[in-house]
Amino acid sequence: MSKIELLQQSPAWARLQEHQHHWQGTLQELFAEDPQRAHNMVVQACGIRLDFSKNWLRQETLALLLALARERQLPERREALFAGEKVNVTEQRAAMHMALRAPAGSSMWVDGVNVVPGVHEVLTKMASFVERVHSGEWQGVTGKVLRHIVNIGIGGSYLGPEMAYHALRSCRHPGIREYFVANVDGAALAQVLAELDPAATLFIISSKTFTTLETMTNAKMARAWLVAALGEEAVARHFVAVSTNLEAVRAFGMDPEHSFAFWDWVGGRYSMDSAIGLATMLAIGPQAFGNMLAGFHAMDQHFLTAPLEGNLPVLLGLLAVWYNNFWGAQSQAILPYAHDLARFPAYLQQLVMESNGKRVDLEGRPLGVNSAPVIWGEPGTDAQHSFFQLLHQGTRLIPCDLLGFIKSLSPSQQQHDLLMANYIAQSEALAFGRSAEELRAAQVPEDLIPHRVTPGNRPHNLLLVDALTPYSLGALVALYEHSVFTQGVIWNIDSFDQWGVELGKILAQRVETDIMGTTQHAHDPSTQALIALYRQGRD
Repeated sequence: MSKIELLQQSPAWARLQEHQHHWQGTLQELFAEDPQRAHNMVVQACGIRLDFSKNWLRQETLALLLALARERQLPERREALFAGEKVNVTEQRAAMHMALRAPAGSSMWVDGVNVVPGVHEVLTKMASFVERVHSGEWQGVTGKVLRHIVNIGIGGSYLGPEMAYHALRSCRHPGIREYFVANVDGAALAQVLAELDPAATLFIISSKTFTTLETMTNAKMARAWLVAALGEEAVARHFVAVSTNLEAVRAFGMDPEHSFAFWDWVGGRYSMDSAIGLATMLAIGPQAFGNMLAGFHAMDQHFLTAPLEGNLPVLLGLLAVWYNNFWGAQSQAILPYAHDLARFPAYLQQLVMESNGKRVDLEGRPLGVNSAPVIWGEPGTDAQHSFFQLLHQGTRLIPCDLLGFIKSLSPSQQQHDLLMANYIAQSEALAFGRSAEELRAAQVPEDLIPHRVTPGNRPHNLLLVDALTPYSLGALVALYEHSVFTQGVIWNIDSFDQWGVELGKILAQRVETDIMGTTQHAHDPSTQALIALYRQGRD
């Protein structure tokens, strides 16, 4: 679908373009227009307060964005998602990750089957295993308790558990320490293994098919390391799998009973609350994991039932579309004012860009408009002394999400007060800046004033949460999941496939065999030269 065709078919899109074309007013002027703006543009649900008042937005803009959502049939597409329809059209699958956090006794249907009982069967099996590890009943082959957990996976089998492990530091079970290996670079695994006692180490191999190249390469190296130290019989006690390929699990040397399943209606990047979260449950325990699922479910229900104008994921998604498609913003910064959320921007990179980094619509027609923005970010005050210079005085439009927490997880209230003072102050500076007149009043030399003016008028969202808990983490992740879906509906794309990652994998396998000298595939001249150069240096 070309841009012209999209505009012809979407009156709401055309009205938004016209609205943007005639836009006037800075954030300072918008607040002057509406003294109640700071109260009128706030929505709260599931313990998350979204303040979107510091955006290039009037009530008319919001009404036009909501009209676009209705025109693109967001309510109907939302119903289809929760009804288990095959919204992943290119793979003919449902995207029923919401069932992973549905309460026991509820019903969510995929292909005529209520999948919730199966989900809770796996959760019960996970909880039983975790309790055995925590109690010391499940021991290594030498009789040592297992306190070092190594999660080997990649993509969705890695980023979610790693992010949650760091985010929920305050809830961790005493003595459990976890490591996460994804990169096929042998240095990643070697660095972890160098710190470990084989007799006290448990490996989780996370791969649905048990064939993922990077994951299985690392798994085989970890197996060899363990066997060299403890013998073949150790594999069954020191390895468990998150997989559905039970024959491959058995061939690896594990008991298939020690494999935890998930389903093809769960995409990898939507799976951190499935059996992929086994490492998370081992870190925080079944009860806290259940609290995280409750946070996910609460946001699911809010997204499903709340009116669009008061719906957090819908508003977050529509604002992303507003800047991306009508103002030309190329990226979005995620800025958590919480050290424990250091991996949250990386987690959202995959969630947003793998989901919505698409070039054609559901019918295979070129979009003609930009899809997913580039997601990037770092925690709090670290970022202020790194790239905030660009945010405050650079020439690019970069909408931001600032995440803050009222209650501290650190022992020092004074430090948390300072952290939150920065969260609040940076929002003020981004919105309102500092003018030449203010600098003159502060007796700044005239020749320095152009260099020190901070224009302000930088749009951003403020997400404020009471505390970083399992419940609030679940709600936050679900908030962004459904925001991604909202954006995908506007663009009429499939947010649940990821065909773009396939080609590189296929070519890498060919190049590997060429490097080994067992094949000689045809490549372009540049690739042929690189293979030859690498082989020459390697040999």
